[in-house]
Amino acid sequence: MDHGRTSDSHAHTTDLGGPVREGRHAPRRARRHAHLRARYGPWAVVTGASSGIGRACAVQLAEAGLSLILVARGRAVLDQLAADLTARHGIEARVIAVDLAGEAGRDAVLAGTANLDVGLLVAAAGFGTSGPFLASNLEQEEAMLTVNCGAVLVLARHFGRQFARRGRGGLVLMSSLVGFQGVPHAAHYAATKAYVQTLAEALHVELGPRGVDVLASAPGPVHSGFAARADMRMGVALQPAAVARATLNALGHTTTVAPGLLSKVLLGSLVPLPRWARARVMGRVMRGMTKHGEGTTTDGGGPASGRGEHRWPA
Repeated sequence: MDHGRTSDSHAHTTDLGGPVREGRHAPRRARRHAHLRARYGPWAVVTGASSGIGRACAVQLAEAGLSLILVARGRAVLDQLAADLTARHGIEARVIAVDLAGEAGRDAVLAGTANLDVGLLVAAAGFGTSGPFLASNLEQEEAMLTVNCGAVLVLARHFGRQFARRGRGGLVLMSSLVGFQGVPHAAHYAATKAYVQTLAEALHVELGPRGVDVLASAPGPVHSGFAARADMRMGVALQPAAVARATLNALGHTTTVAPGLLSKVLLGSLVPLPRWARARVMGRVMRGMTKHGEGTTTDGGGPASGRGEHRWPA
C-alpha cells in the first residue's frame, strides 16, 4: 500500500506521541538528517518495522526525510504506521506485509522495491528462542535460522549489489551482544546473531571501497517485547528509540556499535575473557533469565522445559 506525500511540516518526534523541543541540538539534528538523506536516500527498506527497534528506526528515518518501505507480517499495524509517518513528515511510505521465513516473502520485498531508488537497508526483523537446546522445537529453530540468517543473506546481497552500482548506500544488520560468544540456554539464537555479526564485519571491509557503509548494531537487553515473548525476565534494558538513534548515528563511522552504556559495560566486561569463559558467564545469565519458565507449556503441546519463543514482525 502506498501513502503519498503531504504538505505537513516536518516536526521532530521521539515516537508518534509528540514533538521534541528543538533547543540547542536542532542545528546538529538538521545536519544529521541532511546527511542521512544525501548519503542513504531517497528510499530506505526497514524490516521488522511494526515494533521494537525496526519501528524506531523507521520513525527516525522518516524524521530525517527518507521515504520508507515498511516490511513486517502485520498489515494493519504497518498501514497505520505508514499513514502516521506520511502525515507527520511528508514522506512517502509503502507497506509490504510478508513473512520473511518464506521464500515468497523475500521475493515480494525484492519485487516491491525493484523500481525504487533504495539507498538503505535496515534488517531489523528477527526471531528468538530461549531454553535448553535439546528441548527445542526443530521446526521453530529452522524458521529462526531462515529469518535471522537466510533473509539477511538474500536482502544484504541484493541491496548491497544495488548500492555498489550506485556508489553509495548503507546496510544496517542487527547483531546482539549474545553474538560474540556461545550462549547456553539461547544456543541457536546466539549462533544466528554470530552469523550476522561476522557477515557485517566482512561486508564492511568488502563494500566500503565501493561506497557502501555496513554496520552491525549489537545492543544488549532492549524493551521491545522480546523478553516477555521469549519467556525471559530482564532488569535494566534500553528503549528501542535509544538503540535506533545510536545505530543511525554510528552508520558510516564504525563497523560495530553497542548502543547504550549498559551494552558497552557488558561487552567491555566480556571481551577480556577467553571465549570459553564468556560462554559460561553468559550461560549463567541466560539460565537465570529463563529459569522461571521451566515446566510451563507454550503451545499446548506439552512441557516447554523453560523454552520460549518470540517472532519479531518479519
